[in-house]
Amino acid sequence: MPSTSGAVNKDLQAERDKCTFNNEEFTLWWVGGETKLKEKRFREDFFLNDPELQEKVPLHFLSHKELYEESVRKATVAFRKVRKMQEMGQDGVDNYSALLGGLLGTGILKQGNPLTVHYVMFLPAILGHGTPEQQAEWFGRAWNCEIIGTYAQTELGHGTFLRGLETTATYDEKTKEFVLHSPTLTAFKWWPGGLAHTANYCVVMAQLFSKGKSHGIQPFIVQLRDEESHMPLKGITIGEIGNKLGMNGVNNGFLGFDQVRIPRKNMLMKNAKLLEDGTFVKPPSQALTYGTMMFVRVVICRDMAAYLSKAVTIAVRYSAVRRQSHINPNEPEVQVIDHLTQQYKLFPALAKSVIFKLASDNLWEMYNQVTSELDKGDLERLPELHAVACCLKAITTADAATGVEVCRLACGGHGYMTCSNFYGTYGMVTAACTYEGENTVLLLQTARYLLKAWLQAQRGQELVPTVQYLARFLSSNNRRVDWDDSISGIIRSLQTVAAGKLRLAAEHIEQRQKAGATQEEATNQTSIELARTADAHCRAFLVQSGYEMIEKACQTASPELARVLRSLYHLYTYDEALKALGDLLRFTTISESDINRLQAKLEATLAELRPNAVGIVDSFDLPDDVLGSPLGAYDGNVYERLYEEAKKSPLNQEPVNQSFHKYLKPFMKSSL
Repeated sequence: MPSTSGAVNKDLQAERDKCTFNNEEFTLWWVGGETKLKEKRFREDFFLNDPELQEKVPLHFLSHKELYEESVRKATVAFRKVRKMQEMGQDGVDNYSALLGGLLGTGILKQGNPLTVHYVMFLPAILGHGTPEQQAEWFGRAWNCEIIGTYAQTELGHGTFLRGLETTATYDEKTKEFVLHSPTLTAFKWWPGGLAHTANYCVVMAQLFSKGKSHGIQPFIVQLRDEESHMPLKGITIGEIGNKLGMNGVNNGFLGFDQVRIPRKNMLMKNAKLLEDGTFVKPPSQALTYGTMMFVRVVICRDMAAYLSKAVTIAVRYSAVRRQSHINPNEPEVQVIDHLTQQYKLFPALAKSVIFKLASDNLWEMYNQVTSELDKGDLERLPELHAVACCLKAITTADAATGVEVCRLACGGHGYMTCSNFYGTYGMVTAACTYEGENTVLLLQTARYLLKAWLQAQRGQELVPTVQYLARFLSSNNRRVDWDDSISGIIRSLQTVAAGKLRLAAEHIEQRQKAGATQEEATNQTSIELARTADAHCRAFLVQSGYEMIEKACQTASPELARVLRSLYHLYTYDEALKALGDLLRFTTISESDINRLQAKLEATLAELRPNAVGIVDSFDLPDDVLGSPLGAYDGNVYERLYEEAKKSPLNQEPVNQSFHKYLKPFMKSSL
């Protein structure tokens, strides 16, 4: 009977033996240096080897109720261990980030963490929207988990369109209270993580009314449940929304209000304010109200890189172990990874996981810089950050969801098994395509910013870095750029595509207005073009940003590692260019011979990466418990591990299932 021997699969070991660079050097760069790597490995050992956090029964064999209860148990154990680390001197926000992120966090809680929204949205909302006095009252208790919070914005009838939210908060001048109310069923809050049974407090986004006027969406802190009994308070209707494609440990809920009163001090007033007499004081910028969402979009981009790195690690290792078909009829079956089509499935996803991680690091720096400027009252770069965060969230989530599915398909039938962890990973990734802004709507928000930038460029005004290419496009008289397949040439061409699409969209809006359409109608009629323009802008940004970050890394890397990093970047760039061929034909002078040469460059880069594919995924330094897949384990003993997983099924715990005697045998014995 087969069992896991502990020895490394010979094919996988052979792949490691031919790696041309130092794995540890890659890993040090990847995680941010020796100190970060040491902390990361200590943290993984500290959590993953704790018996209380190890899986006794695979989650997919538990009921929905059992899965949630197990998720709460594990979450409380995990965060107690964070406190223990603090007592040991292993302090820092990285411990929280790791537990809430797409690597260690989902290694421990494969179906999501019911406390994630508490840490990622409730706490930042108090900091971002609360006055110093409100922070003093709420933040300490929330940080110590004396209260558990969530963030309720999306409703049953409205999501991304925030101005359409129906929940009302009406100010009562006599009692100095707000009255929260859900006037319709569609006004019920729907989706907040942890809302159903975990949280007892909530930041609620509601339409503020005072003196008979609406003042738009504002944040309010609302107690939902009694702190001792956890029973819902009077006027609160609350529950769970049910099973989902993934993230079933997150405890997403619904919430309705029936004339619920809260004191005036419970409106978070760092930005907008409401005076005691009901006078509304506007914030310096309405965008400040949505700062929490912007933070979460930055986090999402980082998580997409993490999820994609998990999926591609599993698929690359499996492809090195699995042998399938002949390339030469007189030779044995080859490793699946030797098929060029398999390389083209996996290696671009491998490159994307690197580029997305670098882009998220870039976006994080930009976010911190703009946030520090906001604290000083400088709002100048806020629109640029918002536009970049919107389109990056849309593109990285969509591409990561596609990448995970491609990796699953690349693993054939075994990838279809739940234990392969593609199902769970896809459930986590595809959810992000919708939450914190539906992707098409986010692209249209970026497009709105680009239209303003286009007008600025036409007027000769100074442009911020991410749209400076528009000025160059205008100075060239909008003509097709000469094709050049150097890296700088491809970047320029992709920027020209974005600028050309933007010019056409702006012209079409203008033409439709002249034909009698309102600006809003003309914009809607041009919205397909606008979404594609934002997509092109974002992909040009990713290619340019990736180049800058890779070249920065190569300045201190060994020649061997630098070659690998540049190969990953080149593959990403060639793949993006080939996928944009239709647009390149419209806006550049690219020819058929140029396309053939570009395809040859892509195939040559696949060949460059082939000897190092396993070495690269090894360098991501993902423990087996984080990968959570028998297909991607470090030792490569795929078949033994699959067999062990199969034996865990409840149906294999008895030789004959009761359904045989109750249903099948009588059916077989009866005459039809």
